[in-house]
Formats: sequence, C-alpha cells, structure tokens
Amino acid sequence: MAVALVLGLLAAAPGTLGTTTRQMMVDAFFGVSAFVAGALLLLYGLERLFAFDMAETMRRARGRQVPLAALLGVMPGCGGAVVVVAAHAAGNVGFGALVAALVATMGDAAFLLLARRPDTAAVLLPLAFLVGTLSGWIVDALGITAPARTRHASSARPQRLGRTRGRDVAFVAVVLPGLALGTLALAGGDPAEGLGADAVAAIGLLGTAVCLVVWAFSPLRAMAHEDDSPITRAAEETSFVGVWVVGAFLAYEYAVVFGGLDLAPLFAAVAPALPLIAIAIGFLPGCGPQILVTTLYVNGVLPFAALLGNALANDGDALFPAIALEPKAALKATIVSAVPALVVAYAVHLLAPELLR
Repeated sequence: MAVALVLGLLAAAPGTLGTTTRQMMVDAFFGVSAFVAGALLLLYGLERLFAFDMAETMRRARGRQVPLAALLGVMPGCGGAVVVVAAHAAGNVGFGALVAALVATMGDAAFLLLARRPDTAAVLLPLAFLVGTLSGWIVDALGITAPARTRHASSARPQRLGRTRGRDVAFVAVVLPGLALGTLALAGGDPAEGLGADAVAAIGLLGTAVCLVVWAFSPLRAMAHEDDSPITRAAEETSFVGVWVVGAFLAYEYAVVFGGLDLAPLFAAVAPALPLIAIAIGFLPGCGPQILVTTLYVNGVLPFAALLGNALANDGDALFPAIALEPKAALKATIVSAVPALVVAYAVHLLAPELLR
C-alpha cells in the first residue's frame, strides 16, 4: 500500500515529474498490462471450461514430459513453469522436466516483449523452447537428478484480503477497453483519434490505478490459487506484472529524463560482458529484474544476446515456489540452467552480434 501511495503521489506531482510518471503509467497499461490480462483471462477461462488437470497429464506423459514441461515454461508468464515446479515436488515429473521448464521460461517479461517487440518474441520464445527441451533431455541422459527432498508441498490455502466481486468487475471493466485500444495502437492506429487524447490517458491511468489497488490488497506472491475464479486469478497476476512494469518503465525514464543517463556508451565499452551480466541478473528470483532487462532491450540499450542469456537463465516467479517446496532442487536447477544460457548467449554474441537490434 505504501508503494501504491508513492506512485500515486508521483503521478499527481506538478511539472515534468508528474507528466513523465503519468505517461509511463499509461504506456505500461496499454502496452503490457492489458495484453497480460487478455492472455490470462483466455488461458484460465479455457482451463476452467474444460476442467483440464495439467499435473495428471504430465504424470502420464512419461517420455514426453520434457518437451511438455518446456512448452509450459515458454508460455508467457510464470503459470506454466509453476505447474511444472509443483508437479516435480509431487513426484509427477523428473528433474529433466524441471530444468526444461526453468530454462524455457522467460516469466512475465515475455508479455512485455510480445507487446513491444513481437518480432523478437517470435524468435526468442521458440528458441527458448528448443534449448529448454534439449537441456532437459541432456540432464536425463546424463542421469542428473534432484537432491533429496527436505520440504514438501502444503495443500493449505492462504488467506486473502480485499477480495470482492466488485473488484473483479472493475478490473474487467477497465481491461476490456484497454485491450481494445492497445490492440488498435499495436496495429498502427491512433486510439486518440476517436476518443481524444485526454480520454485515452484517463483510461490508461484508471487501469493502472485498478492494478495498484488489486496488487496492494493481494497476497505477497504472484500466483493466485488454482481454485480461484479465472477473473480473480487474472486480476491478481496481471496486477503483479503491471506494477513491476510500471516500476521498470519509471526507473529507466527517470534516469534518462532527470539523470541524463545514456547507457549506450557504457554498455558499448563492456559489450563482451553484457550477456554474462544479463545471465547473472537472471539468477535473481522474481520477474522484476527480468522485466528491467527486457525494458533495456526494448529501448535499444542491450543486444539480443544479452536478452537471450537472461531469458534462458531466469526462472521468473517460478523460483519462489521452487525454493519453498524444494530449495536444494531449485538451487541445482538454477545452476544447471546457467550452462545453456552461457553457451547459447555467447554463440549469438560471437556469430550474430547485430541480430534483432
């Protein structure tokens, strides 16, 4: 709630500070949050409609576990990777499948990349699936297994605060026009042409405000419980992503506007180390640092090789439940994932340094 209050005060500030803050909030909502919400509403709606049990499907997959785990991992967001983490903790899939999912996942940063650089996403996501699948198969072929479990999953459902039907209705009411306007802008249209610039900005700010309120009264984790309604799950996970995106956008824009930051010369001077730096950031739990790396790439500061290394090394929010359920296995899987990240990122850096600039 304190973070939401600070962001509100920054948006209400006079002069350049307030103008910059409000513009970044509008950009974050139309460019990322609305698309995250649309994807999650569709995904969770279909899951509920068809009563699909992914954990049981993976248990029965046997030899197809690794590519299936990589496919779940490469899905935008962290939901697919979290499913694999839970399945491994329950003994339904092997260590190779866990590694495949964690290597393949880009976490919530994939939503940002899809919205802002779909051309890059069309290359990176299939490549991440391929590298994740190969990594999982190699892990299983070498007989690498997870350490003995020291902790076990809990079936207890966490308590929730501030969850009302009205909150979910407000979320849908602001997301639907946001998704329509965001799609129009992505297609090259001008949303302000029909509604006016002030109306479009008001919708964007309202959308960000709703996300802030939902996030402030949600649990301190990204993933909603699987028994919750599709709208509740989408609202809480979209809000989590949205707040991190706003933070990343503001951090970069403030540094440029008020600090005169120009990272291009600095990064050019240490170009050979950029993939390694991005991979090291990928070891940090959560999607916030990874969203910041993707933001730097979208702004033309980081090369594709660095983004790729970060995407393969990072485990997104899936690392949180992995640490909670199986800390030793989580640490080992993270270390193993660094190997394909280093190999692939530096192969691109050396062979195709200007790829997808």
